[in-house]
Amino acid sequence: MKALLLTDGKPGHENQSIALCRHLGLEFEKVTVSYPWKPAKALSYLFDHLGIYTGRIFQMSEIGNQKSKVSKSSSRRLPASVLYPPSFDLIISAGSAGFYPNKVLARKLGIPNIAILNPKGYRPDFTRILCPAYDHPPKRDHIVELPLNLCAADPSFFAEKAAEFKTKYKPDKSSAVGFIIGGPNAISTIDAATLKKQLEQAFALTEGCEHWVTTSRRTPKEVEMIIEELPFDYQLINSRDGYNPVPAFIRLCDRLFVTSDSASMISECASFGTASVEILMNRQLKTPNKFQEFIQGLEKLGAVHVFDGTTENARKKIDLSALLKERLKPIIKFEQNH
Repeated sequence: MKALLLTDGKPGHENQSIALCRHLGLEFEKVTVSYPWKPAKALSYLFDHLGIYTGRIFQMSEIGNQKSKVSKSSSRRLPASVLYPPSFDLIISAGSAGFYPNKVLARKLGIPNIAILNPKGYRPDFTRILCPAYDHPPKRDHIVELPLNLCAADPSFFAEKAAEFKTKYKPDKSSAVGFIIGGPNAISTIDAATLKKQLEQAFALTEGCEHWVTTSRRTPKEVEMIIEELPFDYQLINSRDGYNPVPAFIRLCDRLFVTSDSASMISECASFGTASVEILMNRQLKTPNKFQEFIQGLEKLGAVHVFDGTTENARKKIDLSALLKERLKPIIKFEQNH
């Protein structure tokens, strides 16, 4: 089976859509969708509630050229490569910019559609909605609650990234501990002094191991300074080096310490590798919040442990494939994919 994947160009949304295709063994083609003027998106909410489905208020790129911009004139008609012939079996989109185009195309092509994330403001009449449990979606048969964000990569990907990492750094010890440091987000801030104390405690608990660290583009300068003061064996400061060692950390480390600000990063650590995962909680600006609930849910499953000065053996990995295949069985013929 083949899916038409609608992307708004945001990596966090697009990667979840691709991950779903990987989990289900689907081929896919990507097209970019967008609104040519701001009021058009607001209009999409109204049109959806009125049952009006038209391609005139959004624009799409052609298949195979999903990053290209299209003119306002061409935005008033849907690309022929999508509509004729209708060679897709399913439409997938994540994020608010794709929800209305998803519905328009599903109706024109007469095929099922899947929305990833909670389509708030739109009618929830997609064939299936895949939504994180912490968003508290309505309890309906076609809404599938997920314990973590969709993320997918085959074992060869992590093996390849680990081999690449070893060309850049040669470990001296047989066991390594990885630290993945993010930064502030809408509901939390990262405090340098608190993080320093957490890191010093983690070092004391993991003596005899190598200590590796990587930061993110959101990591504040004061946190980078704290990291540089500590005796890490391998250190990457993202603001100076864009290399991403996280897949190698996931593959090679016995234990991972991850700050609480990125649901996608925590999801990846809780899905792949064999490492026990410790969460370094940022200071919450408002509580309770969805990140806290997300982490608490994973902690109950034994996939992570909130670091409190002690460590636990939280190394259960969550594979969404079985859940997805069971709940999507009515609309996807899996026997065609194997």
